[in-house]
Amino acid sequence: MVRVPLTGPSRGRGWRDLDMVRLPQRATRSPFSELARRLGLAFLLLMTSTLIVWLDRASYVDSTGGDGVSFIDALYYSTVTITTTGYGDITPLAPHARLINALLVTPLRIGFLVLLVGTTLQVLADQGRRGMRDSGWRKHMRNHTVVIGYGTKGRSAVHTLRKHGISPDRIVVIDAQPVAVEAANHDGLAAFLGDATRRDLLRRAEITKAREVIITLDRDDAAILTVLTVRQLNPRAHLVVAVREQDNVPLLRQSGADMVVTSSDAVGRLLGLSSVNPHVGTVMEDLLSSGEGLEVNERQITADEVGLNPRQIEGERVVAVVRNDTLRRYFDSTVATLQPGDRVVVVRRADAVGGQQVISNDEDF
Repeated sequence: MVRVPLTGPSRGRGWRDLDMVRLPQRATRSPFSELARRLGLAFLLLMTSTLIVWLDRASYVDSTGGDGVSFIDALYYSTVTITTTGYGDITPLAPHARLINALLVTPLRIGFLVLLVGTTLQVLADQGRRGMRDSGWRKHMRNHTVVIGYGTKGRSAVHTLRKHGISPDRIVVIDAQPVAVEAANHDGLAAFLGDATRRDLLRRAEITKAREVIITLDRDDAAILTVLTVRQLNPRAHLVVAVREQDNVPLLRQSGADMVVTSSDAVGRLLGLSSVNPHVGTVMEDLLSSGEGLEVNERQITADEVGLNPRQIEGERVVAVVRNDTLRRYFDSTVATLQPGDRVVVVRRADAVGGQQVISNDEDF
């Protein structure tokens, strides 16, 4: 393996230390079952060679003066032959026995040796294959979504993205916990293990080419530092951040976040609504859930809807209109008539979503 010299923040780190992408894997055997399989194959090769020699034992001679070649002798001959030890005390005498050794026993010997060194070969092959997969993955990754933090909020965000038509191969996860990375792989997502504030790790996740970045870290200070780092590497990406404390919202907006969601306040408001007005709380929970009941969605208006009042759209309830990248509530007089290029935020049945993509806006709703 050629060691490629690195520059910048990664200088001094070998190729083995690079943060390569961890792609979803197919189900594999456990180490014990794999070891048992290899031992079984080795035993099968050994017994095949033994049977070949024993069935043709009349064509072999035992130089030690024994009375013919027994099954034990055949097993002994196969063992020393297939492991390339070869003491020469039992040798094929007839021409056809020598031919059988050349055409059958020799391939068995090679196969046995390959099994013995198979683990080493597999490790080397896996390293090379992983490097090639990493390079190929990064080469084709464009306009994707990077989710930093794969806890409860991160998994819920990814679930919503997938429900709205975002393909799993366009989502990349970064998390500092191995368990979270394994969970992302199990969910069919590519993932990186490490600290998202490291620029070299973000670059390997192709953050500079990402279209959307979602940050759902447990600590607000880590979220602020991550936002600053991400925004420095990618000034154009739409950046959505979850924060615990309302006081940190201005800091995140100044750091470059397009949308900030205060998780603690949102949960608190939902709890309050559920207590004071249970039915309102139920509706809000329904809107936040996915896959059943009501759902909030954003879509492009159709040609037939141009010129209509938002209240005239049937089958949905328009609650806001996005015009020139500005969000206006449905009661705003400037959007009394829909115009070409408008997008509408609607409430409708969840089964009517049809794969539309939710697009966040940096204005308060």
